Amino acid sequence: MNFSYYIAKRYLFSPGSSNAINIITIIAATGVVIGAMALFLVLSGFAGLKDFSLQFSSYFDPDLKVFPSSGKTFTFTDTQKEKLAKLDGVAHFSEIVEERVFLEFAGKQKMSYIKGVDANYHNVIHTDSILVFGDWLTNNDFQIVAGNGISRELNMGVEQTYTNLLSIYVPKPGKGIPSDPSKAFRSEKAVNIGVYSVNEELDKKYIFATTGLVRKLLELPEDKVTHIELKLLPDANEEVVIEGLQQIFDHSVIVKNRMQLNDTLYKMLNTENLVSYLVITLIAIIALFNVAGAIIMMIIDKKSNVKTLYNVGASLPSIRKIFLFQGSLMTVLGTVLGLLLGFIIIVLQQQFGLLMITPSLPYPTRITVISFVVVFFTITIIGFIASLLASSRINQKLVN
Repeated sequence: MNFSYYIAKRYLFSPGSSNAINIITIIAATGVVIGAMALFLVLSGFAGLKDFSLQFSSYFDPDLKVFPSSGKTFTFTDTQKEKLAKLDGVAHFSEIVEERVFLEFAGKQKMSYIKGVDANYHNVIHTDSILVFGDWLTNNDFQIVAGNGISRELNMGVEQTYTNLLSIYVPKPGKGIPSDPSKAFRSEKAVNIGVYSVNEELDKKYIFATTGLVRKLLELPEDKVTHIELKLLPDANEEVVIEGLQQIFDHSVIVKNRMQLNDTLYKMLNTENLVSYLVITLIAIIALFNVAGAIIMMIIDKKSNVKTLYNVGASLPSIRKIFLFQGSLMTVLGTVLGLLLGFIIIVLQQQFGLLMITPSLPYPTRITVISFVVVFFTITIIGFIASLLASSRINQKLVN
């Protein structure tokens, strides 16, 4: 093996007997470098894009969210609150009462969701990170904070007085069509004191209010909630916390983490990442089979040397290993160089914003260890297979 490896290094770093062979080798090596660099750039780009997309969910979605296993609401007693407050791993929790409502302001209407939150909500979700104008909710049950999209659609600004009120309607429960439509809805009025912004979808979906206002609107008892949102301690064991929650609520609830709350988004991003990886890998396979062509041309160029090695006692397997090692070395060195160039480009993108999405927003990227590992093994394995196929061309007929 040492003999084959030594000869392979000599062949790799020494020029061939013709310029055509040298050009083909350079093209093959360049293909390896570009393939590795392109694959690393794609993986780093998608890692950054995934972080950029998911950062909005971290503003709005809690670490854990508790749902009723059936129906819209479940009971949350004082005893359960005490147990939850003492549960290891839980930093804060907030009671949520949520329902679909109809909004009317200054002659304009819109369907939306009202999310009633308690005074502890700002400890679970950093409301100062999403609030863009005005103030957050106080203990006043006649205040709301609207999404930026809802505020625009209703032409509703932040009001300083209680002269311009938002009307909030919710259908009364029951069956059949009521004889008096005016009595088919419960309604409350509130003033908009702030505007929040997370993303376009959420900005058009929710208004925030106090749990007092929403319970009054829905005529819910004080111990009824639709959800409970929790913030965990940094060192909390998520699985242990979930098991503790199930024991507190007698296994009558469903608990979801942030990934499960955004499973569609995670699946979409992972699918896009996989498809892009496969496409770039296919391109890399085409480029890396230039290595096979270069090795075959090198075998032809070194045909007389191969015969000499065979005549002085070298076996066919050891001669095949010479060209297998040559192609593998070319692939490994090209991959390392491609990773280095890709790393430099990503660092420059992060520092100087070479590619911009908007004039103020550079394309997000993130360098991860897994990107280096995936690129290195993908390119080197393909290069090894290409070299193996090329070196198998050496047979008894060639050396006779």
